Amino acid sequence: MGGEWQVGGETVRLTNLDKVLFPADPKRRVAALTKRDLIRHYARSAPVLVPYLRDRGVTVLRFPNGVERPGFWQKDLPGHAPEWVQRWTFHHSQEGPKTYPVVDRAATLAWLAQEAAVELHPWTSPGDHPDQPSYALIDIDPGLETTWEEVLVLARLFRTALGHLNLLGLPKVTGKRGIQVWIPIRPGYTFDDTRNWVEGLSRIVGRLVPDLVSWEWSKSARRGRARLDFTQNASIKTLVAPYSVRAAAGAPVSVPVTWEELDDPKLRPDRWTIRTLPKRLGEVGDLFGSALNRTQVLPELG
Repeated sequence: MGGEWQVGGETVRLTNLDKVLFPADPKRRVAALTKRDLIRHYARSAPVLVPYLRDRGVTVLRFPNGVERPGFWQKDLPGHAPEWVQRWTFHHSQEGPKTYPVVDRAATLAWLAQEAAVELHPWTSPGDHPDQPSYALIDIDPGLETTWEEVLVLARLFRTALGHLNLLGLPKVTGKRGIQVWIPIRPGYTFDDTRNWVEGLSRIVGRLVPDLVSWEWSKSARRGRARLDFTQNASIKTLVAPYSVRAAAGAPVSVPVTWEELDDPKLRPDRWTIRTLPKRLGEVGDLFGSALNRTQVLPELG
């Protein structure tokens, strides 16, 4: 089934709406989900999602044959992209120029979902200043043996540290296994600035629980431990957007949480799905809104 859909004045051609993209998740009693469900999620989430995408390039992770089959990363817009899709070109030193989609409207989200773009990974810097990050980024990346409770221990330590620094940090579950914290900062910082600052803070936190953390690059060298990945603060790195779907059974979503929710025994990194997110947003709204108010200065860590 397919057809055409008018979204905010733009026409999106839809095909294969009944194609299953996400297998059923018996653990959660969630039925299989289709491309129609993905398109509905992104169109419905546009009011809270577009603000984090509208001024920057987005790399997408596409799964045309569903998330149980291999997907692929896509930077370049395909030639069949509608003319109304906004775009931004960046000249990579290794790869040459790449033209990224810029998601500035609901119709672009619907079109990307039609393309089976399951995951949205925006640049962490705006297109007009790609060398200046919008956020300092804390990425708690679990190791093979890291438990969810250990991820929470690390996140709570960052909560305490940012509280002592009187700095706003916005936590979100990734929809997979980890937690990220986005710290909005004033324009003007470089990626060297944010990477060095987050490394300094991460090493302070890591010293408190040395048995939980490894600083090794490769997962095999980490002996199952978590990595506090300050290297995500780099110009060509992307992080999954708030309210992006993840490529897993049941279609979990990366969802902002409050610091207090780190103490909620019901919290899980994949707690919310495209089916349950509307209820969540109806209850708490967009907890990431403060990320768009970029006035913070990163304090000296001593």
